[in-house]
Amino acid sequence: MKMKNSMRWALALTMMVGGLTSCVGDMPQVEQTSFETVTVKKEDITVPIKFSAKLKGETDVTITPQVSGQLMKICVTEGDQVKKGQVLFMIDSRNARLELEAAQANLQSAIAQENSARIEYESNKNLFEKKIISKYTLDTSENSYSQAKASVAQARASVNSAKVNLGYCTITAPVTGSIGEIPVRSGDQVSTSTYLTTVSGNTNMDAEFSLPETILSMMLSEGFRPDPNKLSKISPEIGFIMKNGTEYEYKGKITRATGVVNASTGTISLKATFPNPKGQLYSGMQGSIVIPIKEEAVMVIPQEAVVKLQDKQQVYKVQTDSTVTSVEVTTQDIFDGEHYIALTGLNEGDKIVTVGANNLHEGQKVLFPAAPKKD
Repeated sequence: MKMKNSMRWALALTMMVGGLTSCVGDMPQVEQTSFETVTVKKEDITVPIKFSAKLKGETDVTITPQVSGQLMKICVTEGDQVKKGQVLFMIDSRNARLELEAAQANLQSAIAQENSARIEYESNKNLFEKKIISKYTLDTSENSYSQAKASVAQARASVNSAKVNLGYCTITAPVTGSIGEIPVRSGDQVSTSTYLTTVSGNTNMDAEFSLPETILSMMLSEGFRPDPNKLSKISPEIGFIMKNGTEYEYKGKITRATGVVNASTGTISLKATFPNPKGQLYSGMQGSIVIPIKEEAVMVIPQEAVVKLQDKQQVYKVQTDSTVTSVEVTTQDIFDGEHYIALTGLNEGDKIVTVGANNLHEGQKVLFPAAPKKD
């Protein structure tokens, strides 16, 4: 009996080993695969570079009174679109009218005195020619006539000044644009220091931004010159992206630039002007300026191919024997989130590893022959 049981156990063990051997033989074999690579080549590209910007009306004007008085009427509301010359505010003009009437009366009195002095002078002139009066009397009447004429001129100036002050009581829009905040109310007492509102001349809008010296150098190499008389002619078309990511439909031009690089920030201040025919842009809006920078015959490489080690960058270049060697490179960001321009370290035609570059080591083989296809 024991003999039979031993034979059964031996047979079962043999079958299990055979089964395991069969299973191992059927398991898939691990195949060596190739890393993803790319061949470096030169190409012409346009790099859209973005800078933070703030919009301002090309002719934003702060409105303050030129005379003091009670604000009688506000003729506009916040946000209104107004034309140049349109009435905005009216200040109590009664005192100004009285001053004008008094000035006009003084003018009439001065004119009457001038006429009397003229008649007296002409009469004395005839008498002097007949040697009836002395030269002193003639000179005295001539001086009186001159003083009377000066008084008329002074009175006429007072009338003109009074008219101007009366005109200041009606405040009109100096430019076409939109009305900003109005912090005053009808009935308020205002003076020459009272802020009434701002008229933003929004026919054209200025986007103010700062350009780094490095980017300025790139633009200078393309023929850009911050010459105020030529900027709008040589400027590339500038785009504007709003805070919500929407791109403004009209393009702008760089129209103004400071002639000095700020030593503390390393930037130059510029303004790009955008047309605003639909009134979609408002003063104070923020967004991004997009400047297209053309780069010719540059080597563009994927960002994933670049391995950063502290302050250095390197890529893995594939050798003829399919192994890799690390090469230190310098790059320039093109702000698309995917690529760099390789400035040094690589040559056209070099093959570099992209996906998986972070896991490589010096001398590792990365390219293998393709596995034969099974029938």
